[in-house]
Amino acid sequence: MNTGEVHAIMGPNGSGKSTLANVLMGNPSYTMTGGEVLFKGESLKDLPVDQRARKGLFLAFQYPVAIPGVTMVNFLRQAVNAVRGQEVPIREFRELLFAKMDTLKVDKDFARRYVNDGFSGGEKKRAEMLQMAMLEPAMAVLDETDSGLDIDALRTVAEGVNSLMNPEMGLLLITHYQRLLNYVKPQFVHVLIDGRIVRSGGPELAEELEVTGYDDMEAALAASASA
Repeated sequence: MNTGEVHAIMGPNGSGKSTLANVLMGNPSYTMTGGEVLFKGESLKDLPVDQRARKGLFLAFQYPVAIPGVTMVNFLRQAVNAVRGQEVPIREFRELLFAKMDTLKVDKDFARRYVNDGFSGGEKKRAEMLQMAMLEPAMAVLDETDSGLDIDALRTVAEGVNSLMNPEMGLLLITHYQRLLNYVKPQFVHVLIDGRIVRSGGPELAEELEVTGYDDMEAALAASASA
């Protein structure tokens, strides 16, 4: 993947999509048994999550967790300071936060709420987009951001994603369905089945999958494996 590109990974349940996202980010619950994770020409294989984040990786969760007692503004300030490796002056941080909230059309009261505590599905995903906006990653991985969203919430989140895209950031969208890709347009679509990329193409591949599903691909793979 290159900066400025949008790639989508699609596949059936249990194909390894979320596993891929967690391994890329260095989730310690997962162990790499082979291969490499190369980012800007550097191996990330032995780096912990926080160091990967400082180098410009970002992961938006499929199921963001609530952190009662921690406000969004304090959470974001600590995250920005950690990624930048230095204390950001409060005035500069507030100006940045309010500018990003305006871009994403997020109400200012959002900043005073506890992280994901009592949030609707759409609010949780907007909180993830606000984190991405503040951290300004070089590579963002969105793990099934469309999961659990109604059509209005999906459109709002997608508009936020599009507003944050820029030539300096690459975007990897992980999704089951083509509906998110109606709003966030990928240049490349990859199909992941049983932990392997089995087919790649342009946006027309997502449209094809919306019609045919994954059954034919899975059957063809099973037939070739048993041949």
